[in-house]
Amino acid sequence: MCNLLAASAFFLAIHFLVSGTRLRDALVARLGERPYRGAFSVASFIGLAWMIYAYRHAATVVLSSPSPGLRPLIYTLVFVAFLLAVIGLATPSVTGVGMESKLTGQSTNTLIHGVTRITRHPFLWGVALWAVAHLLGNGDLASLVLFGSLLLLALAGTMSIDAKRRRTYADGWSGFAQATSNLPFLAIASGRNSLALALREIGIVRPLVAILAYALVFYFHGQLFGASLT
Repeated sequence: MCNLLAASAFFLAIHFLVSGTRLRDALVARLGERPYRGAFSVASFIGLAWMIYAYRHAATVVLSSPSPGLRPLIYTLVFVAFLLAVIGLATPSVTGVGMESKLTGQSTNTLIHGVTRITRHPFLWGVALWAVAHLLGNGDLASLVLFGSLLLLALAGTMSIDAKRRRTYADGWSGFAQATSNLPFLAIASGRNSLALALREIGIVRPLVAILAYALVFYFHGQLFGASLT
């Protein structure tokens, strides 16, 4: 368990203490954008791989017994998580890595498309819902540490990205942020955006890919992760 705690602490530290902070800005100024991103990506991969390895080898410490009645909710949360994550990855956005320069010299309307009308951080909200589902479905300490860390990072990551974009692209960001929302559906509920337009722009292909990915992971979950869902 100590190994998992150390891995989680490392993974969270490089994100909370570097990514999205002024330390990141200083490192970019010294190293350059691409070298920084390369180094940060390597560190993130090492941290995530370390967490997964430590989780798979952690001793089982049972904290609670998940209720079988929660399974429909868990499966629904994971399904929505796949929709947000897959559609988000397939939709270019100024909140994505390397896309922030579009905030300079483009009108707000051209920056908002598809799922970004629902939330400007669809992938991270997908990760957050996926983590919540696994917290509900697992009652052991190792799962609490792993999925709790990922949930915390995903939610904090949305605010970190917003802060970084606001610092660097204040003028372009203000219009984009005003017409969108971090919390899913908030901009739509407040009348600042349109669900009908979002669904029309998302189309059918992206959701079908997400559904296929969900079905494959659901069916092969036992072979991939050692816990069958069927």
